[in-house]
Amino acid sequence: MKHIHVTDITELEEMLMHTVISNCIFRNLDFSAVGELPLSRSFHDCIFVGCHMSDRLKEHVEENNIILPRLRVPYRVPSHLYSSADLYDAYRTGDPSSYARCYDSRVYAHYLNKGKQVTPDTDLKDSFGRVLHDYAISNLLHEFLSEYGELSVIGVMGGHGMLRTDPAYSAVVRVSKMLTEEGYLMVSGGGPGAMEATHLGAWMAGRSGEEVDKALEILSGAPSFKDELWLDSAFRVMDLFPVGKYRSLGIPTWLYGHEPATPFATHIAKYFDNSIREDSILTIAKGGIIYTPGSAGTIQEIFQDATQNHYESFGFASPMVFMGKEFWTGKLPVYNLLESLMEKGLYRNLILHIVDNADEAVEAIKSFSCVRGH
Repeated sequence: MKHIHVTDITELEEMLMHTVISNCIFRNLDFSAVGELPLSRSFHDCIFVGCHMSDRLKEHVEENNIILPRLRVPYRVPSHLYSSADLYDAYRTGDPSSYARCYDSRVYAHYLNKGKQVTPDTDLKDSFGRVLHDYAISNLLHEFLSEYGELSVIGVMGGHGMLRTDPAYSAVVRVSKMLTEEGYLMVSGGGPGAMEATHLGAWMAGRSGEEVDKALEILSGAPSFKDELWLDSAFRVMDLFPVGKYRSLGIPTWLYGHEPATPFATHIAKYFDNSIREDSILTIAKGGIIYTPGSAGTIQEIFQDATQNHYESFGFASPMVFMGKEFWTGKLPVYNLLESLMEKGLYRNLILHIVDNADEAVEAIKSFSCVRGH
């Protein structure tokens, strides 16, 4: 059941108008502000996170609910999926150094300072805090995806180092734009390169080709995520072309915090635990995954996906669409290997496509959706 998030006193007062209160998450609230009223209410299946509560109130609610302490860490237990405004709250266009003051940067610095891997033995508070954060993100992600059919979610995998000036980047933009306009939700790892191109395409959905070209022209001034004005140029595009009705989902991780999360993703499920994050992308993209040129990380994802499809882990196999025939059959011949493994019977159920342009990639995804009854 979907939980109701209660995060300020006004919302708390409204909730207390009910005599029976269930499936709520109360966050960082001072219950003394509402006096004795909560003691006359019945709470069931609620979670109290970092709330100031009297001993009497704790005793009143503890049997059928969960009470969690306030964790004094620089990250919060989120009540909604992140947005670029959340992650880059202190960023000022024209001042790239302002990134250091942003929520995303502060959390990453804390993450590195405490260590990428913490356990209850090394740091009980931070270990628990990260688990609680990622648990909240997973629940919010589940709620968000409940609005979409299982074949409506399409993943894009590819290299984080892909330059904005690379023809492959603009090809991903156009694929994502077309699929978003067809009603699909585009999902990626939420970082730079091919991932950013995915969300730029979704952001520009409904706009003209000339407007897309203008956006690409602006971004070309900072081709790499290592360029000082990488974020600046993205925000310039966002200011020039405000987001419309279309959405996209980025799923980045602080494990790769040196790769900034793209601000073009309208919804961002950022994790500490990369294994949960990677599994999430492969699990939710049941409408198919498009593979663009990448390296070791992309190869790992390809074979995770192939194994999942081989065993039909979710009841059926989904298409694996490889964009760039020369790359996937020549420079990095993974497509040839998968075909060979299929022919030898070592892999079964794989639905493989290899394409060279945006139209072919879109057709591969749409044809599968039609067959499965999208």
